[in-house]
Amino acid sequence: MLLALSSAAWAIGVDEPLPDAGLEARAHEISRELRCLVCQNQSIEDSDAPLAADLRRIVRERVVAGDSDEAIKAYLVARYGEWVLLRPPFQPATWVLWLGPFVLLASAVAVIAWRRRRGTLPVEAPAPLSADEAARLADLLDEKPSPGDRA
Repeated sequence: MLLALSSAAWAIGVDEPLPDAGLEARAHEISRELRCLVCQNQSIEDSDAPLAADLRRIVRERVVAGDSDEAIKAYLVARYGEWVLLRPPFQPATWVLWLGPFVLLASAVAVIAWRRRRGTLPVEAPAPLSADEAARLADLLDEKPSPGDRA
C-alpha cells in the first residue's frame, strides 16, 4: 500500500519527455520564460508546484500541436494575465515594473547628494541678543515660580 501511495506522489513532479528532442528542448525553453503563479519568482521549469506541472503540461501539448512560442505565451497570458511572463513586455501597463527600480535608485542618489550638500553648508550662528532681549531673559530666569507652577 505504501508503494502505491508513493508512486502517486511522484507522478506530480515527473514530466514525460516528448519523443522529439527538438520539441522537448523548445518546451523547456518556453517553460523557463514563464512564471510559476504559486512560487512567483520561479519559472515553471524550476517549480515543483502542482500548478507549474499543469502549466508545463499545457506548454508541451501546445508545442506538440505545432503552436509557435508566441502563440503559446499569448494563450497563457490570455488565461493568467501578463504576470505569467517572467519578462513582461515594455508597454504602458508595465512601465512601473521596468522603470521603477531606476526611479528609486535616482531618487536615493538625489537624496544622498542633497543631504551631503546640506551637511557641508556653513551654519550661521544665531544673532546676538539685543540689550532689551538680554534684560528680558534675565528677568525671566530670575522670576520665582508662582504657587500654581509646581512640578
